[in-house]
Amino acid sequence: MDKNKQAIAHMQENKFEEAAALFTEVIEENPNDPVGYINFGNLLFHVNDLSRAQRFFEKAIELDEHAATAYYGLGNLFYEQALYPKAQENFQKAVELGLEEADVYFLLGMTFQHQEHYKLALPYLLRATELDPEDADSLFQYGLTLAQSDHLKDAEEIFRKVLTIETNHSDANYNLGVIALFEDRLEQALAFFEEALRIQPEHVLAANGKEKTEGLLKK
Repeated sequence: MDKNKQAIAHMQENKFEEAAALFTEVIEENPNDPVGYINFGNLLFHVNDLSRAQRFFEKAIELDEHAATAYYGLGNLFYEQALYPKAQENFQKAVELGLEEADVYFLLGMTFQHQEHYKLALPYLLRATELDPEDADSLFQYGLTLAQSDHLKDAEEIFRKVLTIETNHSDANYNLGVIALFEDRLEQALAFFEEALRIQPEHVLAANGKEKTEGLLKK
């Protein structure tokens, strides 16, 4: 096993000092190879040393401007700090350079969502669900963004799909309740809000939705 693989194995076992020592050796032995810098940057990001992680990712890009995973690392770093335009820029660069993974598309979509550019988020979140169709979180965020873009029928279909993967998804039930309420399907809405509350009794929005729907049913 080479030193990079050994160090990554140490990271997975939370042996961060051992991983750091090996990554240091990798960089000293191959100072012009961006891989060591990217891996060390990932380690520093993992232990929340963001400023040093940024320097390592930037060094990797200085050595190879086509290092897609270095841009992905920077994107994660800026996303963690809620610097969404910067995160977006780096995730887009990673995608342009051929990084074809569900995570990068998902996070790129989320940078647009956080900036309330819902329609721009849609194609990236859709691609994330295509690359990992069993990921309930990606599906849910795609459904939520469809709803925020006024595609309610499509959103409803996606929220129902979320429930086939994760039956106890309170937010999917809540949003199905909101759509049903919007379309005056009051009995359905009430059932969804009640299911959301069964799963998550402290779900304030579902409790408000239930109260509102019960009021409308009494009229």
